[in-house]
Amino acid sequence: MRVRDVDKEKLVIEMAIDQIVRDGFQGFSMNKLAKACSISVGTLYIYYKDKDDLIQKIGAIIALKFFTGTVKDFSSEMSFEEGLWKQWENRANFTMKYPKEVAFFEIIKHSPHSETILDSIKEFADFRKIMNEFMDNGLRNNELIPMTFEAFWSVAYGPLYTLLNMHTEGKSMGGRPFKLTKEIMKEAFTGTIKALKP
Repeated sequence: MRVRDVDKEKLVIEMAIDQIVRDGFQGFSMNKLAKACSISVGTLYIYYKDKDDLIQKIGAIIALKFFTGTVKDFSSEMSFEEGLWKQWENRANFTMKYPKEVAFFEIIKHSPHSETILDSIKEFADFRKIMNEFMDNGLRNNELIPMTFEAFWSVAYGPLYTLLNMHTEGKSMGGRPFKLTKEIMKEAFTGTIKALKP
């Protein structure tokens, strides 16, 4: 039986992320991945049962890293404004530090793999619980207007992710050069808080 090689496994993960971000699911195959890694296809099957298993395991690694980064120095007991700002900072830092992983997860998030990945991560349930407690506290303390989860998410995080997309692309509307600064982020955050507060 062949032994797992940690460096090879890291290379496989890195190359799979690159290929899926660049070519999507349709352009991704175990054969192409093996060739890009200069390994045999059989070697891939030491690490993964099949293509779906590979995608789901990599998705779980990234999701766990994201959830852990998002709750860094965050507490559901924070005031709504302070907690949401910490969420913005954490999400922005993660996106800027790991742009390829974020692009990969965006593709995965809108695929049939999403539910399987999230169900496989115990920490996702913890993350969801913390975020629900945070929203409940904001409502109870009259710091947040009642709204559906989807409406809340789009108002609370939509502006941030729009700015992060422009930052990642390096351009704003009309192709103007753009780099996200803390000042611009704070300006958008101030508008977001006004929209969410009673």
